[in-house]
Amino acid sequence: MKNAVIGNNKQKANLIVLGAVPRLLYLLQQGSSSPELRTECAVVLGSLAMGTENNIKSLVDCHIIPALLQGLLYPDLIFIEACLRCLRTVFISPVTPVQLLYTDPTVIPHLMSLLSRSQRTQEYITQIFSHCCKTPEHQTVLFNYGAIQNIAPLLISPSYKVRMQALKCFSVLAYENTQVSMTLVNVLVDGELLSQVFVRMMQRDQPIEMQLTAAKCLTYMCRAGAIRTDDSCIVLKTLPCLVRMCSKERLLEERVEGAETLAYLMEPDVELQRIASTTDHLVAMLADYFKYPSSVSAITDIKRLDHDLKHAHELRQAAFKLYASLGSNDEDIRKKVTFSCVCIFVPVKLCGSTVSR
Repeated sequence: MKNAVIGNNKQKANLIVLGAVPRLLYLLQQGSSSPELRTECAVVLGSLAMGTENNIKSLVDCHIIPALLQGLLYPDLIFIEACLRCLRTVFISPVTPVQLLYTDPTVIPHLMSLLSRSQRTQEYITQIFSHCCKTPEHQTVLFNYGAIQNIAPLLISPSYKVRMQALKCFSVLAYENTQVSMTLVNVLVDGELLSQVFVRMMQRDQPIEMQLTAAKCLTYMCRAGAIRTDDSCIVLKTLPCLVRMCSKERLLEERVEGAETLAYLMEPDVELQRIASTTDHLVAMLADYFKYPSSVSAITDIKRLDHDLKHAHELRQAAFKLYASLGSNDEDIRKKVTFSCVCIFVPVKLCGSTVSR
């Protein structure tokens, strides 16, 4: 079954229709099943979960989540990792109700206890947390069960995947949460303040995904009042990093996320707005958000062109948010933004042809 369904959504759907999921779950939960058999069942279920959204819905309807969570109580590490990998795949799907993670109050503390078992358990559990933390209530549950002290050491893990998922966890925990942010600002990781760990992760030699997520963490801590807006880690590190994310060299998703995060960071602070407006020609840079598709991308990368066409509205929306944030307080910045918008949106007649002013 495992070999039949790998990379084949049609076969996955066929097996689900034929009733494979209840049988696999039965074998997975049978006390007489060997650890090897239970692990193979979890692997097949994980492969089925990598199919379509309808596959995920079928698995959830068969109560796969409670069965896999129960499987985490077994001592066999390989089986635990297989269960967590499958749970991760199920929970990152938008059709899975994240509340299922919080139904049993013993689940979160048990997941916290499994963080020390291996790098794989660390990666899968932190990814589950980051995808299932959607509300202030979820933030509170994770906070109360020791998420900060358990996840903070993972930021210096030798595994990039573990560091990245831990960082994403902190970004969702800190978002609009004063209690979490005030705690984070005093956390030490291997003798270094957590905010300085985030600053190191924003350095240009780090992967873009890490730079952007670390900047989001510091942005959320700043907006929650845990870090002053005139702190050097905000003015000299976070803001310039987010401006870099808006450049046309970045991928579409990175530019959207960078612009929206930057708008959120400086929204209430006029001094940050002034600094941003003069950093790397940001106002002019935003004009590129309205120039999709470009002739260059049409020639060099058809796939990227198609992607940009489908998501061009996200770029425009992010640019408008940033324009609004930039011009919300200072009249000089507002004039600069207005002039930029006029150049983009108001065509004029010149020498018999229509050009942008």
